[in-house]
Amino acid sequence: MSERIEFVDVTLRDGHQSLWAERMTTGMMLPMVERLDRAGFIGLEVLSPSFIGKCVRDLHEDPIERIRLLAKRGGRTPMRVNGGGLNLFGSDQQSMVELFWRVMAAAGIQEVRVSDSWNDPKVWALRAGAAAAAGVRPIINITYSISPRHTDQYYIERTQAAVKLKPFRLCLKDPGGLLTPERTRTLVPLMLQHAAGIPIEMHTHCSTGLGPLCVLEAVQQGIRIVNTSLPPLADDASLPSLFNVAANLRAMGYETNIDEDSLRPVSRHFTTIARREGFPIGEPVAYDYSQYIHQIPGGMISNLRNQLREVGAEDRLPAAMQEAVQVRAEYGFPIMVTPLSQFVGSQAAVNVMTGQRYAQVTDQSIRYALGHFGGDVETLMDPAVRARILDRPRARELAAVEFQQLSEAQIRRDLGAEGVSEDDLLLRYLLRKDDIERMRASPTGSGPVKEYDTEGDAMVSLISELSRLAGGNTVRISKPGFSLTLGKGAP
Repeated sequence: MSERIEFVDVTLRDGHQSLWAERMTTGMMLPMVERLDRAGFIGLEVLSPSFIGKCVRDLHEDPIERIRLLAKRGGRTPMRVNGGGLNLFGSDQQSMVELFWRVMAAAGIQEVRVSDSWNDPKVWALRAGAAAAAGVRPIINITYSISPRHTDQYYIERTQAAVKLKPFRLCLKDPGGLLTPERTRTLVPLMLQHAAGIPIEMHTHCSTGLGPLCVLEAVQQGIRIVNTSLPPLADDASLPSLFNVAANLRAMGYETNIDEDSLRPVSRHFTTIARREGFPIGEPVAYDYSQYIHQIPGGMISNLRNQLREVGAEDRLPAAMQEAVQVRAEYGFPIMVTPLSQFVGSQAAVNVMTGQRYAQVTDQSIRYALGHFGGDVETLMDPAVRARILDRPRARELAAVEFQQLSEAQIRRDLGAEGVSEDDLLLRYLLRKDDIERMRASPTGSGPVKEYDTEGDAMVSLISELSRLAGGNTVRISKPGFSLTLGKGAP
């Protein structure tokens, strides 16, 4: 009898975070939630903490109400969050992490993939413990990276440390798409050997073009749960396509148990939205070996380009990417994920723009060197570089700031939020009060959600697509007894 491979869908979280910059609205999601919920997935990933700011500030939507609406429309498949930390200022306020999970659990979240930028077991324990206390099942991400530090022994030790926390599952997380089939073949058996029977999920991106192959190799090595996305929010910087992975697994003799026919309308729905709104459509990418050298995430490359463009130095982007390789080595080879990757990239850009390495440093670099963002930086960082970063008045000023754990009551008093709900307290802690007020005052933040209709308007979709293809030219549609002409100055 063939073995069954289980799937977790990340279309509504990592898919649109990777390709649509978190611009998918609640109204775009709701029409398809029931199909996703009934398709046979064992998990639906729907939120990252970064979505909260995007929802409130840019979309003028209540992110907590989004979860409630998705849970109400679904209900069969566990919904999950990826993240688990709220280290806005370098360290978690544990009382707020606990509040976050109470709010998420009450809204309908049942699982979380807990991450730490350093794969630090102490941080995993705090975040996973807070989620579990609220009734949310923790899945510990063990994030993959390439450096002299990230050896087989490193991943054996991290797997053993994660197992001691007794999580619901583990996850081999490869956000940079850095795994190769060859590395997958050696790493997965080692992790499974030391996982004490705890299931391991596979989560890899397609940034280097090898994501689908790595998923298939992981299954052959014993992984039985894989994360995928649905086109048009698959491939490219996102995760492998469910349809591609499932078809290949069946050809290899595995059972998939996903109702793919019910999911094709989901892909059509989001493809229509992408075309109307001008959002990217994920495409398979060509193999790019340079990604393994600089390890800079795709979104961060665009930020680097913008930084350099602002000072008229966009042509220095290749030099900044090469400088990032050196900065990362001097910083002790941090994993290139948020927020550490941004610190490395920003400092590399400053070094290139000034023409003098570390003559000017960002506050984030100073706080990194002080250990505010975790990691054994005293041991890992190049001693001369760390000394140079900290030998300046601003470093002494930041070193004098002492982080204190505050109770929820203290935070309520500080925010003037003594009488507000837990939902509003969480938003006040994470965001500015005037941003929240603008969201509450907007139609999208105060009224019923308007669902994005892509089904009953074939003519609208046709005209929209023809207009996009025609550019500034005239569009004419005619049939016997009917004629429609669209264009600037058209009669």
